[in-house]
Amino acid sequence: MHILGAVAFVHMLNDLVQAMLPSIYPMLKAEFALSFTQVGLITLTFQCTASLLQPWIGLYTDRRPLPFLLPIGMCFTLAGVLMLAVVSSFSTLLIASGLIGVGSSTFHPEASRVARMASGGRYGFAQSLFQVGGNVGSALGPLLAAAVIVGRGQGNIAWFSLMTLLAIGVLYSVSRWYSSHLANFKPKAGGHGGPNLSRNKVLGALGVLALLVFSKYIYMSSLSSYYTFYLIDKFHLSIGAAQMYLFLFLASVAAGTFMGGPIGDRIGRKRVIWISILGAAPFTLLLPYVDLFWTAVLTVIIGFVISSAFSAIVVFAQELVPGKVGMIAGIFFGLMFGVSGIAAAAIGHLADISGIGYVYKLCSYLPLLGILTVLLPHIEQTKK
Repeated sequence: MHILGAVAFVHMLNDLVQAMLPSIYPMLKAEFALSFTQVGLITLTFQCTASLLQPWIGLYTDRRPLPFLLPIGMCFTLAGVLMLAVVSSFSTLLIASGLIGVGSSTFHPEASRVARMASGGRYGFAQSLFQVGGNVGSALGPLLAAAVIVGRGQGNIAWFSLMTLLAIGVLYSVSRWYSSHLANFKPKAGGHGGPNLSRNKVLGALGVLALLVFSKYIYMSSLSSYYTFYLIDKFHLSIGAAQMYLFLFLASVAAGTFMGGPIGDRIGRKRVIWISILGAAPFTLLLPYVDLFWTAVLTVIIGFVISSAFSAIVVFAQELVPGKVGMIAGIFFGLMFGVSGIAAAAIGHLADISGIGYVYKLCSYLPLLGILTVLLPHIEQTKK
């Protein structure tokens, strides 16, 4: 449990730093005279560097684990944060964002493997605990950004480097545990067969899971990157007030993530995926047409319901392809970042053309893709 707690804690620090970036978009937009398209390109740069390396790192470390890659990778995040505090042009903003993404791409596959190693067989619980750490960090990021950075200047971003230094220290200790226990887990890497499915059926199931991640994270990107702009545009809120509503949404995401894994261990991950993605559709369809109070209520419900799927999706995929824990974690965390980044850029461009309100009407239909869950095979026994 102390190792699970440590990787969840560092996931919180890692994602807190990442959440700081979109939280200061309104400030950066004003300071650097950015368009919505350029705001989207910042997210795209971060998400692409955070996604493209992950599957390759996971594939390599499945064969040759690198315990000390965890603290080394976090050093890239530290460099990105310090650079973000002093940059003076759009191009250097992109470089700083990219460095933060590189740090994330080295963290997630190996940390996800450590969580599974320390799970004691409760894979859904371990993945949820690990993932909820990130969601808590994502929820706290806007609050700390509002308290430390917004209205106080770009240089105050450097305070977030203290959290990155703390993460490096904790990851060094985790890496020592990982290194000393690695021999105990090597025989298990290929020791268990997967489900009795053909290669084509496994690939088809992975494709369905990828489409479900696609629908979930394009919608999530519309909220995490542009929710403050939507509230400011539609309800004329201040930046600080809008960030409080963003915190409510992100806190509900953290709560939903924590519940998804243990429930999946008990009732089956396929059922959790059904309920999570398709179940959010009625609320997303209502969101663009309600007042401020109901906007807050609906986004809390949406965040809680739709976020419970990701841990279930990752563990479901790992059970489809046993022995490839790092690669699968890298693919799905990478897919999550990549889809979110491309979506953020596209949504920003669409908002420039048609308005931010139109974006939310269009994205509201995405959770209907949850119907694709019917195509997933039944590979697990529910726990009484």
